[in-house]
Amino acid sequence: MNNPDFVYTTYIQTTPEKLWSAITNPEFSRQYWVPGIVSDWKKGSKWQHVPEDSKQPVMLAGEVLESDPPKYLALTWGDPANPTDDSKVTFTIDVVEDLVRLIVVHGSFKPDSKIAGRVATGWPRVLSSLKSLLETGTALNTWAGHQNSCATPSTIGKAA
Repeated sequence: MNNPDFVYTTYIQTTPEKLWSAITNPEFSRQYWVPGIVSDWKKGSKWQHVPEDSKQPVMLAGEVLESDPPKYLALTWGDPANPTDDSKVTFTIDVVEDLVRLIVVHGSFKPDSKIAGRVATGWPRVLSSLKSLLETGTALNTWAGHQNSCATPSTIGKAA
């Protein structure tokens, strides 16, 4: 079964530089999306979704395909426990009058991908929390309603 690409667009009252930092800085990303995302964000570099507790496994990982700060970022995306079930995510950042538009496209899913089902509910939560944090200084409880508030790969996208 083929999975469609997911496209999420949001408008945030911020600057492209602050939004880029929010996406790529692990300390900032931990505020709206626990755990933080770690990389040097250069083309060909690895990235990881690293828990604060180093005893926990890496939740998500991939490779930076393209990086043009603060306008565009493309990544492979996968569960380290199942590296063949990878996909692709792009972040496009541009200015629209006094707002910044963020377009996230998550696609290129493998047939029968488990990742596709997870991102369908995960991205709206993460992006809502990111927007809230940048505009109000307060992140949302991203995983409200999930059985495991720490949201492991096996719980992302599953209802409580």
